[in-house]
Amino acid sequence: MNEFFHDLIRNLEGYYKQIVDITPKFLLAIIVIVIVWLIATRVRTFTDRRLKSRMHDPLLATFIANLVKAVLLIVGVFLMFRIIGLTTMASSLLAGAGISAFVIGFALKDIGENFLAGILLAFKRPFSVGDIIESNGVKGKVLALNLRDTQIISDGKDIFIPNALLIKSTLINYNRGGFLLQDFTVGLEFGSDYRKAISLVKELLKQDISVTDGRENIVVISGIVGTAPQLNVRYWVETDDKISNGRVRSEVLIKILEALKENGFVVKKD
Repeated sequence: MNEFFHDLIRNLEGYYKQIVDITPKFLLAIIVIVIVWLIATRVRTFTDRRLKSRMHDPLLATFIANLVKAVLLIVGVFLMFRIIGLTTMASSLLAGAGISAFVIGFALKDIGENFLAGILLAFKRPFSVGDIIESNGVKGKVLALNLRDTQIISDGKDIFIPNALLIKSTLINYNRGGFLLQDFTVGLEFGSDYRKAISLVKELLKQDISVTDGRENIVVISGIVGTAPQLNVRYWVETDDKISNGRVRSEVLIKILEALKENGFVVKKD
């Protein structure tokens, strides 16, 4: 029994000495990673500002700045492991156990996939900040392209779509090239003067400063629902990062409904 307690005390003393030996390294590693994080944040801000002043695409500039920060943080993590002394041990474990590498690779599959998809999106640029896009059943305005996901806003809610989903799925850009197509349908009373209604709406679109005349705006009778012929209105508006999709559409619709009513047209639900 005495030998047992003697061995126990000796082992505890050994563990204590190991903890005392590694504590300074551990504290130094924490200090290093904090310093690297502060430097990476400053570099990211500086890079983002400089790139945006020299590039026309703020989306790509922000993505590159985030990428620079991520690389610096990865370097900091490896430096931290080296200070603690875990580099050799980690390398030995990965080299001696192929299953570990497989498990780690499988666990990081989604992260790596979204990261590579983000790089493709940044350089292919199917959308820019302020564009209204739709993918995977979600429609909204693009706010930012991050390393893992794309941030959009829809109905006042921030939505984060993994970059890999945007690459794999159909992506609709509603205002590619600085223009946004808006449309709506108005039901008219059967027997109305349809040609007059079309001319009236076209004239209103020409007078509206929100509607651009740089592209063809279309007003046609698209069909009949029930007993109501459908007047379909399609027009283009210039877009930027401040435009509100719903506001412009609402104003145009109100003006057209008021003009139709003033000219004796009856708008029907069906």
